[in-house]
Amino acid sequence: MTTQHHRWVTDEPRIPFDFDVLYEDAGIIVIDKPHFLAVTPRGMWYRETALIRLRERYGEPDIVPAHRLDRLTAGVVVFVRDPALRGAYQMLFQERRTTKIYECLAPAAPIRQPRYGTIEPLEPPRVFPLRRRSRIVKQRGILQAYEEPGAVNAETVIELGKPVSHEPTRISSCASSQTSAHTPSTHAASVRAYTLHPRTGKTHQLRVHMNSLGLPIVGDDFYPRIETRAYDDFSQPLELVARQLSFVDPVNGEPRAFVSRVPLGAA
Repeated sequence: MTTQHHRWVTDEPRIPFDFDVLYEDAGIIVIDKPHFLAVTPRGMWYRETALIRLRERYGEPDIVPAHRLDRLTAGVVVFVRDPALRGAYQMLFQERRTTKIYECLAPAAPIRQPRYGTIEPLEPPRVFPLRRRSRIVKQRGILQAYEEPGAVNAETVIELGKPVSHEPTRISSCASSQTSAHTPSTHAASVRAYTLHPRTGKTHQLRVHMNSLGLPIVGDDFYPRIETRAYDDFSQPLELVARQLSFVDPVNGEPRAFVSRVPLGAA
C-alpha cells in the first residue's frame, strides 16, 4: 500500500490550536485532537490538519490515520506510523472492535419524543440512561444527516454526565423559528454534561441523536439547522469530545486505553 500524496494548498488559514501526543511507540501515535483541526486534508485544509502536522513534526511521510474524527469534534485519534501495521489497526476500527466514550454539553431540559426510531429507558422510571435507536442517512453533497423510517442502523446509549460547574453557558437559539441561519443569536441557558456510548458509527450519529431528543449539542452549527460561520470563527466550539478510546492491541494483544484531556465548556 503506497502513501497517498495530497495536493498543496496555498494561502491556507491558520488553525491556532495544536494537539498533544498521548502515546507513541514504533507502530502508532495517539493524539488528543483539538476542536477545529481536521484529521486529514480536505477542502481548504492541508497543512493545517493533524495528519500533515504529524508527518512534518516526525519527518515520517508514511503516517496515516487508523480512523476518523470530525473536524469540529475534539478527542482521541490513533495514527499508524508503520506501514506494515496499517491493515491491523484500520481493521480494528472498521470491525468495531473498539470501545468509544464521548462527552458533550447540551440543554438541561426534558427530552422530547423523536419523530423516528425508539427510546428505551435502561433504568426505569428514570429517563436516563436511555438507548436511542433509529435509521440515519447521510447523502453525499448534503451537509446534514437525517433520520427516516426503516431498519435501524444507529444506536447510542446516553447517560447523564457530570454537573456543569460554570453558569450561565451560552447556547445557540437556532432552534427558534425566529432565528435566521445567517444571523444566529444566543441566550444564557442551563446546560449539563452527557456521556454518550455509540454502538454504531454512522456519520453525525451523536449529533443527530441528541438533536432528535430536543437536546442539540452546544455549538452545533448543523443541528437543528445550519448556521453559517466564518472559517476563522473559533468562538464557540462544538462541545463534543471523544473522551475515551479502548481496545485490545491487534499486534501484541495488550489492552489499550486512552483518555482525552480536552475540557468541555472552556470557550
